[in-house]
Amino acid sequence: MILLSTGTLNTYGLPRIFALAAEAGYDGIEIIIDARWDTRDAAYLRRMSSEYGLPVAVLHSPFLPGVEGWPLDQLGRLQRTLALAEELSVRLVVTHLPYRLYPMSAHWGSPKPRGITLPIPRVWREPYYHVLSDGRLADMENETGVTIAVENMPARRFLGITFDLYWFNRTEQMARFPHVTLDTTHVGTWGNDPVAVYGQLKGRLSHVHLSNYDGREHRPPADGKLPLAALLRELARDGYEGAVTVESEPMAFHAEDEAQCLAELRRALAFCRENLAGR
Repeated sequence: MILLSTGTLNTYGLPRIFALAAEAGYDGIEIIIDARWDTRDAAYLRRMSSEYGLPVAVLHSPFLPGVEGWPLDQLGRLQRTLALAEELSVRLVVTHLPYRLYPMSAHWGSPKPRGITLPIPRVWREPYYHVLSDGRLADMENETGVTIAVENMPARRFLGITFDLYWFNRTEQMARFPHVTLDTTHVGTWGNDPVAVYGQLKGRLSHVHLSNYDGREHRPPADGKLPLAALLRELARDGYEGAVTVESEPMAFHAEDEAQCLAELRRALAFCRENLAGR
């Protein structure tokens, strides 16, 4: 199953995303839950799914606090996402790793503002950290019947120094989780080969976020330096049965021009299908 993430076109409303995904030929949608009510209204999501003939196959727990009416803490947001997944009969939820360092930004000047982002250490480990550390994700999966796929996260750099903002973000640490989401562009930020990382995580792999990397994150799958064709062929050879989600960003898919955006969506889908078929 090849899905389109709503994050790929997050400057569009959900009806436009569903319509373009259906016209391009995708098999379903991954919803990134954010501040918009539409992304977390079960009745509305069911209506979109029915109207456009596309299942909501994956939910992505909110990245950050600030989702009105939802808990501020990461564990609370995951629990709310799982409840929404149960209501929608969605069988997979993606969740991010917990922060060990927070990015703190400051901006100044006009008309061309300048900015700086510094990694600030946390002074405590939140309950979500302990749930991941103690192996309680498996209990949550058993209670809900929903697979929780933990996503690997990107490197960040400041003054030439590489920072890891997250706990458990090394490949060997990711292998502690029952199920993982492999984000290929995040692998690229570390200078690693996604095929090699897949080889280390394949026993845990339940989901793939597919986008390329060329120094910029979330490029279209066919555009960049990562060997994504080889990765998809390896998945096919291994009989991988999970979803592959195209997760890019609006500018990479030329969202300012709907016709060009649709062409890019079709090109990304064709790339996935051809390589998953071994052609």
